Amino acid sequence: MAGMLTPDPKYPELRRRRFRPIPVRMLVPNVITLLAICAGLTAIRLSIEGRMELAVAAIVFAAVLDGVDGRVARMIKGQSKFGAELDSLADFVNFGVAPGLMLYFWQLQELNNGGWIAAMVFAIAGGLRLARFNASIDDPNKPAFAANYFTGVPAPAGAILAMLPFYLAFLGVPKPPAMLTAGYILLIAFLMVSRLPVFSGKTVRMRVPPEMVLPVFVSVVFFVALLIGYPWHILSIGSVLYLLSLPWGWKSYRDHERKAAATVQSDVTGEAAPSTPAAPFSPAPDDAEVERPARLN
Repeated sequence: MAGMLTPDPKYPELRRRRFRPIPVRMLVPNVITLLAICAGLTAIRLSIEGRMELAVAAIVFAAVLDGVDGRVARMIKGQSKFGAELDSLADFVNFGVAPGLMLYFWQLQELNNGGWIAAMVFAIAGGLRLARFNASIDDPNKPAFAANYFTGVPAPAGAILAMLPFYLAFLGVPKPPAMLTAGYILLIAFLMVSRLPVFSGKTVRMRVPPEMVLPVFVSVVFFVALLIGYPWHILSIGSVLYLLSLPWGWKSYRDHERKAAATVQSDVTGEAAPSTPAAPFSPAPDDAEVERPARLN
Protein backbone atom coordinates (compact mmCIF):
# COMPACT_ATOMS: atom_id res chain seq x y z
CA MET A 1 0.00 0.00 0.00
CA ALA A 2 2.86 2.34 0.84
CA GLY A 3 4.41 1.54 -2.53
CA MET A 4 1.18 2.56 -4.27
CA LEU A 5 1.18 5.93 -2.55
CA THR A 6 4.85 6.63 -3.35
CA PRO A 7 5.24 8.44 -6.70
CA ASP A 8 7.36 6.66 -9.27
CA PRO A 9 10.42 8.79 -10.20
CA LYS A 10 10.27 7.34 -13.73
CA TYR A 11 6.93 9.07 -14.31
CA PRO A 12 7.20 12.61 -12.94
CA GLU A 13 3.85 13.57 -14.52
CA LEU A 14 2.14 11.18 -12.08
CA ARG A 15 3.51 12.95 -9.02
CA ARG A 16 0.96 14.24 -6.61
CA ARG A 17 -0.32 17.64 -7.58
CA ARG A 18 0.06 20.38 -5.00
CA PHE A 19 -2.71 22.96 -4.83
CA ARG A 20 -1.71 26.54 -4.27
CA PRO A 21 -3.54 28.70 -1.75
CA ILE A 22 -6.43 30.65 -3.29
CA PRO A 23 -6.33 34.44 -2.79
CA VAL A 24 -9.20 35.96 -0.88
CA ARG A 25 -9.98 38.25 -3.82
CA MET A 26 -10.94 35.13 -5.83
CA LEU A 27 -13.44 34.10 -3.17
CA VAL A 28 -15.28 37.39 -2.67
CA PRO A 29 -17.27 37.36 -5.98
CA ASN A 30 -18.23 33.71 -5.43
CA VAL A 31 -19.51 34.49 -1.93
CA ILE A 32 -21.72 37.22 -3.40
CA THR A 33 -23.03 34.77 -6.00
CA LEU A 34 -23.80 32.20 -3.29
CA LEU A 35 -25.73 34.84 -1.37
CA ALA A 36 -27.77 35.47 -4.50
CA ILE A 37 -28.56 31.75 -4.77
CA CYS A 38 -29.67 31.76 -1.13
CA ALA A 39 -31.98 34.68 -1.89
CA GLY A 40 -33.50 32.86 -4.86
CA LEU A 41 -34.10 29.65 -2.93
CA THR A 42 -35.56 31.62 -0.03
CA ALA A 43 -37.94 33.32 -2.48
CA ILE A 44 -39.27 29.89 -3.51
CA ARG A 45 -39.89 28.96 0.11
CA LEU A 46 -41.60 32.27 0.86
CA SER A 47 -43.87 31.85 -2.15
CA ILE A 48 -44.90 28.39 -0.97
CA GLU A 49 -45.78 29.92 2.38
CA GLY A 50 -47.82 32.64 0.66
CA ARG A 51 -45.55 35.56 1.67
CA MET A 52 -45.33 36.96 -1.84
CA GLU A 53 -44.09 40.44 -1.01
CA LEU A 54 -41.02 39.06 0.75
CA ALA A 55 -40.51 36.55 -2.07
CA VAL A 56 -40.50 39.30 -4.71
CA ALA A 57 -38.15 41.37 -2.56
CA ALA A 58 -35.78 38.41 -2.36
CA ILE A 59 -35.67 38.11 -6.17
CA VAL A 60 -35.01 41.84 -6.50
CA PHE A 61 -32.21 41.51 -3.94
CA ALA A 62 -30.77 38.59 -5.94
CA ALA A 63 -30.85 40.76 -9.09
CA VAL A 64 -28.91 43.49 -7.25
CA LEU A 65 -26.31 40.95 -6.14
CA ASP A 66 -26.08 39.59 -9.69
CA GLY A 67 -25.22 43.06 -10.94
CA VAL A 68 -22.64 43.53 -8.20
CA ASP A 69 -20.66 40.28 -8.28
CA GLY A 70 -19.32 40.67 -11.82
CA ARG A 71 -18.26 44.26 -11.27
CA VAL A 72 -16.59 43.38 -7.98
CA ALA A 73 -14.73 40.52 -9.69
CA ARG A 74 -13.43 42.83 -12.41
CA MET A 75 -12.55 45.55 -9.91
CA ILE A 76 -10.44 43.31 -7.66
CA LYS A 77 -9.30 41.02 -10.52
CA GLY A 78 -11.09 38.02 -9.06
CA GLN A 79 -12.49 36.51 -12.27
CA SER A 80 -12.32 32.76 -12.62
CA LYS A 81 -13.90 30.04 -14.75
CA PHE A 82 -15.43 28.55 -11.62
CA GLY A 83 -17.05 31.89 -10.81
CA ALA A 84 -18.48 32.20 -14.33
CA GLU A 85 -20.08 28.74 -14.13
CA LEU A 86 -21.44 29.43 -10.64
CA ASP A 87 -22.90 32.73 -11.83
CA SER A 88 -24.75 30.97 -14.68
CA LEU A 89 -26.18 28.43 -12.23
CA ALA A 90 -27.30 31.24 -9.91
CA ASP A 91 -28.99 33.10 -12.77
CA PHE A 92 -30.92 29.99 -13.82
CA VAL A 93 -32.17 29.37 -10.28
CA ASN A 94 -32.89 33.00 -9.37
CA PHE A 95 -34.29 34.33 -12.64
CA GLY A 96 -35.67 31.23 -14.30
CA VAL A 97 -36.87 28.68 -11.77
CA ALA A 98 -37.82 30.94 -8.86
CA PRO A 99 -40.05 33.46 -10.74
CA GLY A 100 -41.80 30.65 -12.61
CA LEU A 101 -42.62 28.79 -9.39
CA MET A 102 -43.69 32.00 -7.65
CA LEU A 103 -46.16 32.82 -10.41
CA TYR A 104 -47.43 29.25 -10.40
CA PHE A 105 -48.07 29.23 -6.63
CA TRP A 106 -49.64 32.70 -6.84
CA GLN A 107 -52.09 32.24 -9.72
CA LEU A 108 -51.04 29.92 -12.55
CA GLN A 109 -52.08 26.81 -10.61
CA GLU A 110 -55.66 27.83 -11.38
CA LEU A 111 -54.97 26.65 -14.94
CA ASN A 112 -53.79 23.23 -13.71
CA ASN A 113 -51.47 21.70 -16.32
CA GLY A 114 -51.61 24.78 -18.53
CA GLY A 115 -50.30 26.99 -15.74
CA TRP A 116 -47.50 24.55 -14.96
CA ILE A 117 -46.51 24.43 -18.63
CA ALA A 118 -46.34 28.24 -18.74
CA ALA A 119 -44.15 28.35 -15.63
CA MET A 120 -41.94 25.57 -17.00
CA VAL A 121 -41.53 27.27 -20.39
CA PHE A 122 -40.42 30.46 -18.64
CA ALA A 123 -37.81 28.61 -16.58
CA ILE A 124 -36.51 26.73 -19.64
CA ALA A 125 -36.35 29.96 -21.65
CA GLY A 126 -34.18 31.46 -18.91
CA GLY A 127 -31.81 28.49 -19.07
CA LEU A 128 -31.60 28.63 -22.87
CA ARG A 129 -30.95 32.35 -22.74
CA LEU A 130 -28.02 31.82 -20.37
CA ALA A 131 -26.62 28.94 -22.45
CA ARG A 132 -26.71 31.05 -25.61
CA PHE A 133 -25.02 33.94 -23.82
CA ASN A 134 -22.17 31.71 -22.60
CA ALA A 135 -21.74 30.15 -26.06
CA SER A 136 -21.58 33.51 -27.86
CA ILE A 137 -19.09 35.27 -25.56
CA ASP A 138 -16.08 34.42 -27.75
CA ASP A 139 -17.86 34.70 -31.11
CA PRO A 140 -15.23 35.99 -33.57
CA ASN A 141 -17.86 37.01 -36.12
CA LYS A 142 -19.60 39.46 -33.81
CA PRO A 143 -19.21 43.08 -34.98
CA ALA A 144 -17.61 45.57 -32.64
CA PHE A 145 -20.79 47.57 -32.03
CA ALA A 146 -22.65 44.40 -30.97
CA ALA A 147 -20.76 44.44 -27.65
CA ASN A 148 -23.16 47.17 -26.52
CA TYR A 149 -26.24 45.00 -27.07
CA PHE A 150 -27.69 41.83 -25.60
CA THR A 151 -29.25 39.21 -27.84
CA GLY A 152 -32.69 38.92 -26.31
CA VAL A 153 -33.81 40.25 -22.94
CA PRO A 154 -31.25 39.21 -20.26
CA ALA A 155 -32.39 36.75 -17.60
CA PRO A 156 -32.36 39.19 -14.62
CA ALA A 157 -34.39 41.75 -16.56
CA GLY A 158 -36.74 38.97 -17.72
CA ALA A 159 -37.38 37.95 -14.11
CA ILE A 160 -38.09 41.54 -13.06
CA LEU A 161 -40.45 41.98 -16.02
CA ALA A 162 -42.22 38.66 -15.39
CA MET A 163 -43.12 39.78 -11.87
CA LEU A 164 -45.02 42.85 -13.10
CA PRO A 165 -48.38 41.22 -12.17
CA PHE A 166 -47.08 41.00 -8.59
CA TYR A 167 -46.23 44.70 -8.45
CA LEU A 168 -49.65 45.72 -9.77
CA ALA A 169 -51.41 43.40 -7.32
CA PHE A 170 -49.42 44.87 -4.41
CA LEU A 171 -50.57 48.34 -5.52
CA GLY A 172 -54.20 47.28 -5.26
CA VAL A 173 -54.85 46.60 -8.93
CA PRO A 174 -57.31 43.69 -9.34
CA LYS A 175 -55.60 40.40 -10.15
CA PRO A 176 -55.78 39.74 -13.91
CA PRO A 177 -57.23 36.49 -15.30
CA ALA A 178 -54.89 33.53 -15.05
CA MET A 179 -54.87 33.14 -18.83
CA LEU A 180 -53.66 36.73 -19.22
CA THR A 181 -50.86 36.19 -16.69
CA ALA A 182 -49.82 32.98 -18.47
CA GLY A 183 -49.77 34.76 -21.83
CA TYR A 184 -47.71 37.59 -20.38
CA ILE A 185 -44.96 35.37 -18.95
CA LEU A 186 -44.87 33.40 -22.21
CA LEU A 187 -44.29 36.71 -23.99
CA ILE A 188 -41.39 37.50 -21.64
CA ALA A 189 -40.02 34.00 -22.23
CA PHE A 190 -40.15 34.61 -25.98
CA LEU A 191 -38.33 37.94 -25.59
CA MET A 192 -35.54 36.19 -23.64
CA VAL A 193 -34.86 33.56 -26.32
CA SER A 194 -35.46 35.88 -29.29
CA ARG A 195 -32.78 37.52 -31.42
CA LEU A 196 -34.03 40.97 -30.44
CA PRO A 197 -31.09 43.39 -29.87
CA VAL A 198 -31.42 44.92 -26.41
CA PHE A 199 -29.27 47.86 -25.36
CA SER A 200 -26.90 46.85 -22.55
CA GLY A 201 -24.82 49.97 -21.91
CA LYS A 202 -21.72 47.90 -21.14
CA THR A 203 -19.40 49.92 -23.36
CA VAL A 204 -20.76 53.31 -22.34
CA ARG A 205 -18.12 55.09 -20.30
CA MET A 206 -19.47 57.98 -18.32
CA ARG A 207 -17.30 60.44 -16.48
CA VAL A 208 -18.79 62.78 -13.92
CA PRO A 209 -17.46 66.35 -13.86
CA PRO A 210 -16.10 67.38 -10.45
CA GLU A 211 -18.87 69.92 -9.91
CA MET A 212 -21.51 67.21 -10.49
CA VAL A 213 -20.21 64.64 -8.01
CA LEU A 214 -22.35 65.81 -5.08
CA PRO A 215 -25.56 66.12 -7.17
CA VAL A 216 -24.99 62.59 -8.45
CA PHE A 217 -24.62 61.31 -4.88
CA VAL A 218 -27.82 63.07 -3.89
CA SER A 219 -29.66 61.65 -6.91
CA VAL A 220 -28.55 58.10 -6.11
CA VAL A 221 -29.59 58.44 -2.48
CA PHE A 222 -32.93 59.90 -3.58
CA PHE A 223 -33.56 56.98 -5.96
CA VAL A 224 -32.69 54.40 -3.32
CA ALA A 225 -35.00 56.15 -0.87
CA LEU A 226 -37.80 56.07 -3.44
CA LEU A 227 -37.15 52.38 -4.09
CA ILE A 228 -37.34 51.60 -0.39
CA GLY A 229 -40.36 53.81 0.26
CA TYR A 230 -42.32 53.02 -2.90
CA PRO A 231 -40.85 49.75 -4.23
CA TRP A 232 -43.87 48.55 -6.20
CA HIS A 233 -44.44 51.92 -7.84
CA ILE A 234 -40.80 52.16 -8.94
CA LEU A 235 -40.65 48.56 -10.17
CA SER A 236 -43.92 48.91 -12.08
CA ILE A 237 -42.85 52.12 -13.79
CA GLY A 238 -39.38 50.72 -14.51
CA SER A 239 -40.81 47.52 -16.04
CA VAL A 240 -43.17 49.43 -18.32
CA LEU A 241 -40.43 51.83 -19.43
CA TYR A 242 -38.08 48.91 -20.13
CA LEU A 243 -40.68 47.22 -22.34
CA LEU A 244 -41.29 50.48 -24.18
CA SER A 245 -37.54 50.93 -24.77
CA LEU A 246 -37.12 47.62 -26.60
CA PRO A 247 -38.06 49.03 -30.05
CA TRP A 248 -35.53 51.82 -29.53
CA GLY A 249 -32.77 49.26 -28.90
CA TRP A 250 -33.73 47.38 -32.06
CA LYS A 251 -33.70 50.58 -34.14
CA SER A 252 -30.34 51.64 -32.71
CA TYR A 253 -28.83 48.25 -33.57
CA ARG A 254 -30.18 48.41 -37.14
CA ASP A 255 -28.70 51.88 -37.59
CA HIS A 256 -25.27 50.62 -36.50
CA GLU A 257 -25.66 47.62 -38.80
CA ARG A 258 -26.42 49.84 -41.81
CA LYS A 259 -23.44 52.07 -41.04
CA ALA A 260 -21.14 49.04 -40.78
CA ALA A 261 -22.47 47.64 -44.06
CA ALA A 262 -21.97 50.99 -45.80
CA THR A 263 -18.40 51.18 -44.49
CA VAL A 264 -17.61 47.68 -45.77
CA GLN A 265 -19.15 48.48 -49.14
CA SER A 266 -17.08 51.65 -49.50
CA ASP A 267 -13.90 49.75 -48.60
CA VAL A 268 -14.67 47.06 -51.19
CA THR A 269 -15.36 49.72 -53.83
CA GLY A 270 -12.08 51.46 -53.02
CA GLU A 271 -10.11 48.23 -53.35
CA ALA A 272 -11.78 47.38 -56.68
CA ALA A 273 -10.80 50.73 -58.27
CA PRO A 274 -7.64 50.56 -60.56
CA SER A 275 -4.53 51.71 -58.77
CA THR A 276 -2.65 52.89 -61.91
CA PRO A 277 -4.09 54.43 -65.09
CA ALA A 278 -4.07 52.33 -68.24
CA ALA A 279 -1.31 52.99 -70.77
CA PRO A 280 -2.35 55.24 -73.71
CA PHE A 281 -3.12 53.53 -77.03
CA SER A 282 -0.15 53.31 -79.40
CA PRO A 283 -0.60 52.15 -83.00
CA ALA A 284 1.10 48.97 -84.10
CA PRO A 285 4.22 49.43 -86.28
CA ASP A 286 3.97 49.06 -90.00
CA ASP A 287 4.72 45.58 -91.43
CA ALA A 288 7.29 47.05 -93.76
CA GLU A 289 9.23 48.51 -90.87
CA VAL A 290 9.13 45.21 -89.00
CA GLU A 291 10.57 43.29 -92.01
CA ARG A 292 13.42 45.79 -92.67
CA PRO A 293 16.83 44.86 -91.30
CA ALA A 294 17.79 46.45 -88.04
CA ARG A 295 20.69 48.39 -89.61
CA LEU A 296 18.28 50.15 -91.98
CA ASN A 297 15.83 51.23 -89.24
